[in-house]
Amino acid sequence: MASHRKPRQRPFSGGTVRTAATLALAGAATATAFEGTSQADPRPTPAQVEAEVNRLYEEAEAATERYNGAKEQADEAERALTGLREETARRTDRLNTARGALGTLAAGQYRGGSLGTAVRLALSSDPQEYLAQAAFIARAGDRNAAGITAVRRGLDEVGKLRTQAAGRVSELRAKRDELAGHKAEVQAKLAAASRQLARLSAEERAAYEARTAAVTATATAAPAAASAAAPARRAAPAQAPADGSRAARAVAFAYGAIGKPYVWGATGPGSFDCSGLTQAAWRSAGVSLPRTTYTQINAGRRVSRDQLAPGDLVFFYSGITHVGMYIGNGQMIHAPRPGSTVRVAPLDSMPWAGASRPA
Repeated sequence: MASHRKPRQRPFSGGTVRTAATLALAGAATATAFEGTSQADPRPTPAQVEAEVNRLYEEAEAATERYNGAKEQADEAERALTGLREETARRTDRLNTARGALGTLAAGQYRGGSLGTAVRLALSSDPQEYLAQAAFIARAGDRNAAGITAVRRGLDEVGKLRTQAAGRVSELRAKRDELAGHKAEVQAKLAAASRQLARLSAEERAAYEARTAAVTATATAAPAAASAAAPARRAAPAQAPADGSRAARAVAFAYGAIGKPYVWGATGPGSFDCSGLTQAAWRSAGVSLPRTTYTQINAGRRVSRDQLAPGDLVFFYSGITHVGMYIGNGQMIHAPRPGSTVRVAPLDSMPWAGASRPA
């Protein structure tokens, strides 16, 4: 009987318990340490935050210019569609009028021309009256044929216009979809930049804003000095633009915009984005510029950096995603980015890409 009994298990001794507990705690501590190392999200330095914010703003501005280009194309497609619809309505009215006249003529012929010409001649008591009626019927037939031709031509024209309008509708829908995509991209970049800035302390953010402002003493005195500064620049032969008076008006407009907020997609008068500011400034001088940075750079004559004159457009970044207006002495007026205002800044504040002088 004893051989069938289970051997009695010995309880852990005190030393064994202490050893097991120690090993368990050590294992837990080691796991926690490794977990902390793999999942830790160390706070970035202010320099890292600033670099990321600047990158996001640059990408947002590139997306803004794509938005501006898509909006310009969508607006053009909408204007063309409106013109096609108006022309279709005018042609349809003329077609309906021609149809009505043709119907009236056909009804009259049906009522008066049911008998053959030989029978009508035999029954007519006055041959001269019959001959007069026959001539009228012949002329009516000519008008009838011309009316049919006109109606057919009108149907073809209206059909072509409707086909063109349908194509424009498809184009407009595609452009609006593209517009919405660029808008969402801009908003996402700006939201990401805001989240990055929120990681800075109040003091760090103030320091960042002070550094990125890049405002010189010129900005303070610029609005008051605009009228005096522009003639002085015109008088300098080495820097006189090809059309000094118009360039001076454009520069004066840019000075007057200093302090107005940057709003992406805006062209004034209360707010601007970068290409919206330069477009509005030159429009005030009677010169029409395209809407985007990458089209404005080709709107005039290219100039080198050492040939810059006040009023010239200056472009930055490899993708030609930012533009300002040169005002002399290595300075420009530009709308920098969301959250900022139109201001004076040095040309060296961003990577140089090129310059052009509006025609």
